[in-house]
Amino acid sequence: MSYTKLTPNLVVRDVARSLEFYTGILGFQRGITVPEAAPFVFGSVTAPGIEIYFNEQSSAVAEYPELAGMPIGGTLTLFLEVDDVAALHARVQKAGVKILHPMEDKFYGMREFAIADLDGWMLTLAQKI
Repeated sequence: MSYTKLTPNLVVRDVARSLEFYTGILGFQRGITVPEAAPFVFGSVTAPGIEIYFNEQSSAVAEYPELAGMPIGGTLTLFLEVDDVAALHARVQKAGVKILHPMEDKFYGMREFAIADLDGWMLTLAQKI
């Protein structure tokens, strides 16, 4: 047995809004949506080697009742490597996204900064130095 893929499935308040944030600001490509036209209960974004799913909160609770009453966001950090972290940093700043951790070179050989998306999911955006 071997693992073949990890795809985070984030619970969000508004799938369309999340799709716009990830495609418009972070540069992901829009993937599938359910249904095909808004209002969506599910959507995804992609980039080479990455796929992220978004589940609208009430739809996620209908499938996983254990999620009822749980807060959205903030309990997971997605670590995303990019090939030009400085350009992405400038793009995020221009869009007015709140930067949680400033750009910094880390002892483990990465230059990175962190933001929160619209639902509080933390994203660390990094590049090998």
